[in-house]
Amino acid sequence: MTNLLGPEPTRLPDRPEPQAAEDAGTDPAKIATQWPDYSAAWATLAERSLEAGENVAAYAYARTGYHRGLDQLRRSGWKGHGPIPWSHRPNQGFLRALAALSRAAAGIGDAEEEQRCRQFLVDSDAEAAEATGLA
Repeated sequence: MTNLLGPEPTRLPDRPEPQAAEDAGTDPAKIATQWPDYSAAWATLAERSLEAGENVAAYAYARTGYHRGLDQLRRSGWKGHGPIPWSHRPNQGFLRALAALSRAAAGIGDAEEEQRCRQFLVDSDAEAAEATGLA
């Protein structure tokens, strides 16, 4: 059945190995080294940098997770718009990286990038904006 209201939600494929490492509490830098395309590891590194007040490092980590996630979304059929559900765990790394990128952009004084990322997050899934505190 075709969704008459817009594109179907995009769901990234499951990643059992890096997810298991993440669940086991493995250092996110080690996860990013072993699986450099795993956005959740980059998101965690960005979030930790934000907590430490290291906005430039957070921006770099978040941008890496964001771009790696965009690549995966496109390979999964995403056409640059449409829902990216927070409820689907493999999407959460990308969405967390996007939220961290918004916060890091604010931290370095880039208001335009902050707002663009915030709006992208809300447009992707309002639940993601709520879950990451950017609603």
